Amino acid sequence: MDGLIKHRLIDNWQHHRGSLGGPWEVWRQDKLQNHYNVPWQQVELPHTYNGLDVLDPDGKYYQGQGWYRTLLKLDNPYPQGRTLLHFEGAGQRSDVYVYTKKVGSHLGGYDEFTVDITEAAEEALELERYHGATPIAIACDNSRDLETIPSDASDFNLYGGIYRYLNVVYVPAISLERLHVETALSADLGSCQVKVRASLYNPLQRDEELELVIRLHGPDGKDIAEFAVNTQAWEGMKQLAAYELSEPSLWKPSEPHLYSCTIELKNAQQSSPSSPNNASNQTSITERFGVRSFEFVKQGPFKLNGERLLLRGTHRHEDHAGIGPAMTEAMIRIEMQLIKDMGANFIRLGHYQQSRIVLDLCDELGILVWEEIPWCRGGLGGEQYRQQCRDMLSAMIEQHYNHPSVILWGLGNENDWECDFDYFDQEEIRRFMQELHDLSHKLDPSRLTAIRRCEFCKDIIDVYSPSIWAGWYRGIYTDYEESSRQAFENVDAFFHMEWGADNLATRHVEKTFTGFEFIGQGGGNTDERDGDYLLTGGEPRVSRDGDWSETYFCEMIDWYLKSQEHMDWLTGTAQWSFKDFATPVRPDSPIPYLNMKGIVERDFTKKDAYYVYQSYWTDQPMVRIEGHTMPVRWGSLNEIKRIKVYSNCSEAELFLNGVSLGIKQRDSRNFPAAGLRWDTVLQPGINHVKVVGTKNDITVTDELSFEYQTESWGSPVELRLNAQVQKDGLVLAEVLAYDAQGVLCLDATNFIRFGLTGDGKLIDHQGTVRGSSLIQLANGRARILIDPIGGAGASIQVTGFVSASGPASGGAGTATVTAANGTNDGIINDNQAQETIASVSKAASIVSAASVGMPTVFISI
Repeated sequence: MDGLIKHRLIDNWQHHRGSLGGPWEVWRQDKLQNHYNVPWQQVELPHTYNGLDVLDPDGKYYQGQGWYRTLLKLDNPYPQGRTLLHFEGAGQRSDVYVYTKKVGSHLGGYDEFTVDITEAAEEALELERYHGATPIAIACDNSRDLETIPSDASDFNLYGGIYRYLNVVYVPAISLERLHVETALSADLGSCQVKVRASLYNPLQRDEELELVIRLHGPDGKDIAEFAVNTQAWEGMKQLAAYELSEPSLWKPSEPHLYSCTIELKNAQQSSPSSPNNASNQTSITERFGVRSFEFVKQGPFKLNGERLLLRGTHRHEDHAGIGPAMTEAMIRIEMQLIKDMGANFIRLGHYQQSRIVLDLCDELGILVWEEIPWCRGGLGGEQYRQQCRDMLSAMIEQHYNHPSVILWGLGNENDWECDFDYFDQEEIRRFMQELHDLSHKLDPSRLTAIRRCEFCKDIIDVYSPSIWAGWYRGIYTDYEESSRQAFENVDAFFHMEWGADNLATRHVEKTFTGFEFIGQGGGNTDERDGDYLLTGGEPRVSRDGDWSETYFCEMIDWYLKSQEHMDWLTGTAQWSFKDFATPVRPDSPIPYLNMKGIVERDFTKKDAYYVYQSYWTDQPMVRIEGHTMPVRWGSLNEIKRIKVYSNCSEAELFLNGVSLGIKQRDSRNFPAAGLRWDTVLQPGINHVKVVGTKNDITVTDELSFEYQTESWGSPVELRLNAQVQKDGLVLAEVLAYDAQGVLCLDATNFIRFGLTGDGKLIDHQGTVRGSSLIQLANGRARILIDPIGGAGASIQVTGFVSASGPASGGAGTATVTAANGTNDGIINDNQAQETIASVSKAASIVSAASVGMPTVFISI
């Protein structure tokens, strides 16, 4: 809706987590004070009511209703204009009310939708108690429902809330609803046929003459072409212009050139010189587009604009520490830039349509995209289930049609996973997959369809990814190339999605558990099977028996990436997943309910693996010594130890305690670390390591210090707890495990539970190694951050009417008015008294750390 009068509604929202009897309960307290009213909490949008509980180690996350309310000062400048609420995403079902009148509903947590509130808002003006403001209530619901997608058996949480931006949009009586730009690049890349189509939003079906101006702009912003069209109002998509673009600037990852198309609409009957805010009768809509061609060569590689491109990718879930999917635009920009800076040129958006901001950034940064609907696991339900699949596929294609980054529409994921119904009909799944494939090509003939892991449907879609988890769920990592080759030969277009290993940030080992001694080579048989993700039962596998260390993850990545460089038939791959993310199906992870396969932590903290990728995928000179988060290494006196460096430099020199260990040349075939490894003897105590890398006459350096422990240890029997104040005022509590002789147990993996009583607050449920109250030790230590004054005081907030059941909770009876231009227009206050009973002197807390079989330890902060 770019170019329209549109405002994000961020501030002055109140939220209630829980079910209500109906929308009247949202507003009752504004009229009546004879009942215990609903407690409300002030929030900002985007917001989810599952931001923390998805990582509560002691219970399942809440699934049910969550309500939002606000008062809007609407100011539509258009005579007879329409006022719309535009949702960029809310989960998983949404009902929208103006006061108590339902004005719209939506099923689906990931596609955009719009609700017209024009008439209902006019009616609400009669409510004098709101002084001209419009009361808006929204009920979101993420309750479990087998007849909706995605399945609750999915390896990700189905969040509830308004977790993407919500906008108020003002449009004339007839406006532009959608703009599609179709591009067809010639075989010689010398010209491109551009077609412009648009649809109208005309809810009253006015039959009026419209004046339109269509302008095409080049990547430099300059006008390329202009078309004037006079036409009667129409229904559906209509082609408005066609143009042949000569010598186009092509979109590609290294140079993502973007054109734009603007359509201006004018209707003389809507003109009014006295319109409020000097509103014009003219509106416009702008969409960016790119010019490119792509091909998955049959039984061959991927080509972009006629040239082979190895797709180097990762995956993204909408999930972040403390806030779940409710990421701000600034956060999303940071994440996507991290992915680009890692060297990726491809991303699979798993397993649902994602924010328009993500797609815009993929266009800008040059990251190719596979985007999919959330038909993920569970089987195939009835007609409601299937219609939701159709609707979400149609919405995804219509809403993201113009993004040149998108090359694949995903129709499903792991559709061979039986779970949600007492029947599983492969033929019926095949028939429905064919229906979705045909629908996708009807809506968008220019792109291909794809699925991952459903062997009995691989002949239906255009591009197929099998399940290959060599070195994690099955087989060993050296099986990777053979497994890929076998799968490649069984389909016309092979594209490997999902590979990697769980790894607890800051856990390192001196010798990795590869499974080489216990797991035979798979002979290409490395697919994940139902139950393989569990940590008990089944066949020997690294995921069950391994160390879950960063060290192993880096070693596996190193092998995969060096192999991919020389697989000239390979289209590409995408590692799973860029960030650690919350999941309801992994309660026994080292951080419970966390999928830990990320290259970065859930708060963007980089793991060592990030630099392994950079060493293979980037051109800007970089160098990184492995083990920056390993403060203590261990071994025998005079034992030969290995120091690895990940770098894209042509050569590197390593210094240990000021002495050069020599210069090494980088060779990606020389595993591990592309030959940049040094075997040496470490001195007991502190060691300092520095590396100097050179590439194209540019020098880069990295250095670190660590302790080398030569004392051996037994089983941990004692915990020791310390705390340090951080620069930002937070306190970092650290617990370490020791044996009976007081030696640090560097391989201890016991679970630690942190506790706190007092004025402070654990910064908990973050899904990070410094934000989890229940966590396994990493190299004998665990940490958690504490807000020393953030705890709940011993107080009662008295607000509103007090019944025999007790006082109304905070904020009841107070509603904030938001002007629909994004500004605060004041507060309606019921003049309710607030009484706080508290007596706080100097903040103090007692922090505890406990583990089975060891005495609990305490420290005061």
